[in-house]
Amino acid sequence: MVQQVTSGIKISVETDFEGTFYKNYKMNYAFAYKITIENQGNDVVQLNSRYWKIKDALNNIEIVRGEGVIGRKPILQPGESHTYSSGCLLSSPFGSMHGYYNMVNFSNTKEFKVYIPSFKLSAPFSLN
Repeated sequence: MVQQVTSGIKISVETDFEGTFYKNYKMNYAFAYKITIENQGNDVVQLNSRYWKIKDALNNIEIVRGEGVIGRKPILQPGESHTYSSGCLLSSPFGSMHGYYNMVNFSNTKEFKVYIPSFKLSAPFSLN
């Protein structure tokens, strides 16, 4: 598990290899990840949007931007957490992801970024 705290918001990431499949005559490697966002601060916050940079071992880079996470914009009271699962496809058995969430603090209406630590994606059969 990879963890990081930014401005009182703790991000924890767990990953899992889901398998391989062919799509359009190309091998794809499927990965799942579970993220827990925990408000360790004293203010109510809301996650508004996300930014991801996904990179595989062939140096293919995909940038993903969007509102919320899994169609939601969770509001977190102090001490609360929100967990969700998602996934990505890579063209190689290795890769990594990192990014950030744009959040707003309800106490002062200021927006801030919460960084998602870089985490590895790797198929178990490809490791030495």
